Amino acid sequence: MNLFIMGLPGAGKGTQAEMIVRDYGVVHVSTGDMFRAAMKEGTPMGLAAKTYIDKGELVPDEVTDGIVKERLAAADIRAHGFLLDGYPRNFHQAEKLDEILSALTMKLDAVINIDVNPEILVARISGRFICRKCGATYHKIFKKPLKDYTCDVCGACDFYQRADDVPETVENRIEINQKESAPVLKYYVAKSLVKTVEGSTTIEQTTSEVKAALDVLK
Repeated sequence: MNLFIMGLPGAGKGTQAEMIVRDYGVVHVSTGDMFRAAMKEGTPMGLAAKTYIDKGELVPDEVTDGIVKERLAAADIRAHGFLLDGYPRNFHQAEKLDEILSALTMKLDAVINIDVNPEILVARISGRFICRKCGATYHKIFKKPLKDYTCDVCGACDFYQRADDVPETVENRIEINQKESAPVLKYYVAKSLVKTVEGSTTIEQTTSEVKAALDVLK
């Protein structure tokens, strides 16, 4: 099963991606994680990406396309399928993904679109924090650790907030993503690949809708 999950920043893509990977066995391919790893290591690509991400802007296509192509050619993707998260972000990347998949004799089976009112998203994003040790994501209202100040996954007590999650950059991110993602959604609607789920409700309700959409693809 080859999937793409999309939605505005804060829509819940990361949470639903965790469920999809766990329950359907596909490989999570997140360009955001790739860029953050590169930034942490201080690689030239990571430093270039950081200048955009810190301002709430998108990383240029030419920096992203090659990473995705190389990743989708890997053996684990061939064996288990993939869940793309964070790519394609715009019409160019959507067309580029078609080229990549065609070259690899693969196809996209569905696009999961998490629909949330943009007015809800600012509070969601600015409340998000991350475990510095393992990268697990939490929220001060919607997804707190089971034990205060302690990561559920690794037990660490060191958390941080991404530079692009601070309130000053959130509105800019949402505006950019709305402009970029609208043509992508239209592109996949025309291909009859889109499964839209409601993301303004509880995590459990959204998960139930995602599972219903994916179970018909088995």
